[in-house]
Amino acid sequence: MFAVIKTGGRQYRVVPNDVLEIGKIAGDVGTIVQLGEVLVLGGDTPVLGTPTVAGASVAAEVLQHKRGPKVIAFKKRRRKNSRRKRGYRDELTVLRITEILADNAKPTIGPRPKREKPAASVEKAA
Repeated sequence: MFAVIKTGGRQYRVVPNDVLEIGKIAGDVGTIVQLGEVLVLGGDTPVLGTPTVAGASVAAEVLQHKRGPKVIAFKKRRRKNSRRKRGYRDELTVLRITEILADNAKPTIGPRPKREKPAASVEKAA
């Protein structure tokens, strides 16, 4: 089963366990957020929304908040000694899709437990 969701003015085709970067949304790292704008629910019998599918949502776990690559906007007018340099970095959120929900269902899958680093016992003889 797949879904087409809309967030941040963009559309994404997602299936469970997909990892995607979207524009920054509210939510702490490790929590489950629900994305409510589902345009298409796919599967054996696809459901098209008009404009969205009623009662459908996508549950996703927030993995990380980060910043995108640096983008430089440089404008120059030749022979006029006119230059403008401006740059920015997008704020991004990395999500893992946990499940696709229909009929106003609530998420059943919680966030994955964090893997603990193995304790390295370093004992050196003196």
